[in-house]
Amino acid sequence: MEGLVCVNDFEKEAMRKLGRSAREYYSSGADDEITVKENVNSYSRILIRPRMLRNVSTRDLSTTVMGKKVAVPLGISPTALQKLAHEDGECGTAKAAETIGGIMIVAFFTTSSYEEVALAAPNARKWFQFFVQKDRSITEGVIRRAEMAGFEAMVLTLDCQYVGKRRASARNPIEFPQHLNLPNDTGDANGELNMSKLHDSMDYGVTWEAIPWLKRISKLPLVLKGVQTVEDAELAVELGVDGLIVSNHGGRQIDTTPATIDILPSIVRAVGHRIEVYIDGGIRRGTDVFKAIALGAKMVFVGRPVIWGLTVSGEKGAHRVLEILRDELDLTMALSGVRDVKGITSDFVCTKAGLSKL
Repeated sequence: MEGLVCVNDFEKEAMRKLGRSAREYYSSGADDEITVKENVNSYSRILIRPRMLRNVSTRDLSTTVMGKKVAVPLGISPTALQKLAHEDGECGTAKAAETIGGIMIVAFFTTSSYEEVALAAPNARKWFQFFVQKDRSITEGVIRRAEMAGFEAMVLTLDCQYVGKRRASARNPIEFPQHLNLPNDTGDANGELNMSKLHDSMDYGVTWEAIPWLKRISKLPLVLKGVQTVEDAELAVELGVDGLIVSNHGGRQIDTTPATIDILPSIVRAVGHRIEVYIDGGIRRGTDVFKAIALGAKMVFVGRPVIWGLTVSGEKGAHRVLEILRDELDLTMALSGVRDVKGITSDFVCTKAGLSKL
C-alpha cells in the first residue's frame, strides 16, 4: 500500500488487480452511469467556509448513533459478495470497522455468514441489511439469525425489488467463482450463488404495510435504506422507523436520480428533528464527510471505497481507506475551525453561485 495516499489511489490500484467480472460488478452503474458520476461530482460543487482563530488544538470525532457512541461518524455500507475482492471478505471489513470505531452494515448477499462476521469482529457495532422475501418466514428467519449473532439494528433496502440495467453486466455476465456461496440465504437458492434465483425470491409487490409487520416481529431498531424523497421520509417517520439512509444504491438502480448529497438537505429539514438521517453514495474524501455532516447527516457510510481497500490488501487495506477518510475529516475540521462533530453545521458550507449558504 506504499504510495497510496487517498481513496482514488486505492481505486486505481484495485481496478488494476481485480478480474474483469469483479471489476465490472463493483464499479458499474445503471444505464449511462450519470448518477454514479453525479454522486461523486456533486460534492465538488459544495464549498467549505472555514473560520479562523479558533482553538482547534484538539478535536473530537466521536458522535452518538442510535443512542450509542461511535468513535467516528463513518461506517461501511452494505456491499455484496466481498470475497470477490479478497479472501478476507466481510470478516475483514468488519474488523476494519471495529478498529476504526465505526459501524459495519453487513449485506444480505454476503460471502460470509452473520455468525462468522460476529465472531471475527465481536466488538464492532454491526447492523444487517435484508430484503422482504415472498415467503415472509424466510425474512423472519434471517432476522432471528442476525439477532442471535448480536447484530443491533436491521436495515431494509427499499430500492432493489428489481435489478437496474447495468450494461457492463449485460455485455459480460458476471462469472462467480465456484467456491463462493451465500451462507445467509435460506430460500430457494439454498446458498447457491445464483443471482437470478435470489432476486426471484424477493417480494416485488412489497409496500409500506411491511414496516409495521417488521416492527412487530423484532425489537431491533429499523433503518430504511434507499429513501430519496421527502414524501417517503415522512411516511417512514409516521410508521415509526428509527433511521433513514439517503441512498440511490450507488447509482446502480435508476440512472439520472439526484445525487444523494443534493437530496439530503430537504430530507433533513423535513424529518431530521424526529429521526436520525444518514447518507451514502459518492463519498471519496474527508471533506465529503465534513460536507455531509454539515448538511445534516448523522452518519456517513461508504461502500465502494472500502471494496477498493479490501481488494488491495484485505482487512489492512479496508482499514487504511477508513483511516484516510477519518484523518482527512480530522484535518478538515482543524483547518475549518471546528473542534467536534456537533460543531459541523451548515454555516460551514456554501454553493459557488453567489457563495450563498446552503
